[in-house]
Amino acid sequence: MKIGTNALTHATGKFHRPHFEKLAKELVALAEGRELIVVSSGAIALGVERLGLGARPKDIPGKQACAAVGQSRLMRAWEEALAPRVVAQVLLTHSDVQDRRRYLNARHALERLIAHDVVPVINENDTVSVDEIKFGDNDTLAGLVAGLVEADVLVILSDVDGLYDADPRTNPGARRIPLVERVTPAMLDAAGGSGSAVGTGGMATKLKAAARVTELGLRCVIAEGHRSGALTALFQGADLGTVFEPLASRRDARAAWIAHALKPKGTLVVDEGARVALVEKKKSLLPSGLREVKGEFAHGDPVDLRGPDGAPFARGLVAYGSDDLRRIAGKKSSQIEAVLGWRGMDEAVHRDDLVVLD
Repeated sequence: MKIGTNALTHATGKFHRPHFEKLAKELVALAEGRELIVVSSGAIALGVERLGLGARPKDIPGKQACAAVGQSRLMRAWEEALAPRVVAQVLLTHSDVQDRRRYLNARHALERLIAHDVVPVINENDTVSVDEIKFGDNDTLAGLVAGLVEADVLVILSDVDGLYDADPRTNPGARRIPLVERVTPAMLDAAGGSGSAVGTGGMATKLKAAARVTELGLRCVIAEGHRSGALTALFQGADLGTVFEPLASRRDARAAWIAHALKPKGTLVVDEGARVALVEKKKSLLPSGLREVKGEFAHGDPVDLRGPDGAPFARGLVAYGSDDLRRIAGKKSSQIEAVLGWRGMDEAVHRDDLVVLD
């Protein structure tokens, strides 16, 4: 259950305690006989309120300070509201899922908490996060966590009651879309930015989270968090929000980790022949198909692969660092040793370390 800042606050950005307590009671009731994980926003907003600031800071140190003040207040609110269930605080940064070992450690910790009937309350570790490691929004974090624990369903609660065919804030004729079988590029292009000064996520981030979890074979729901009783009605089958159906062809765990948990450190531009070989023939990327190397990265780092049109179509783990790849770009595999003075793999990116993106 992902609960956004806008679902926990007034329009002014201040914490809406009566609504929060009603929502928590619904969660307690729904959690009977279910395993529940909560991804909760609100720490920075609570810090802004406690420090008496007029608005959410825009700079990273300001956000870190507000998060440090607000995080303990947020956890206390959850602990009191979810009683008698035991609550555990879990703070994550992008680097916690970037490294495969730490990814698995996080998964094992969450599985053990659930086994003890504990409700993990997860938030981004805003106090130590900087631009290079922060998720940037809790929609992204919730999508990663849902995949991490192989949840049955991810519910995203916000200030909107689902996906619309137009922006309902500016178009009175906009219609809610009750069911989505697949998130398309057109949907992502039509989605706007954040609709609030106190939240960081918008519909685009929610759609990306839905695309991630449905690709893993999980169901996702975007629903309104302000309406009292909506969550209970949703689980009783009411026509509320937007339901995203799981895709029939799901990725395995490692492919999903490469595609969604990793943050690319560079870009490889390939020719059209290499793009076709990778996408249609399921081949590895050979140095001969490599046309340009952008960024600085080491062996084993994640990179995006782009075709001649500049559009990213795959992500993978490189077999050589950026400097070496620049030297062997366009060369045959048999020439690697002559160029570098040593030879590792024949491939720039092996097929087993590559995922084609939708």
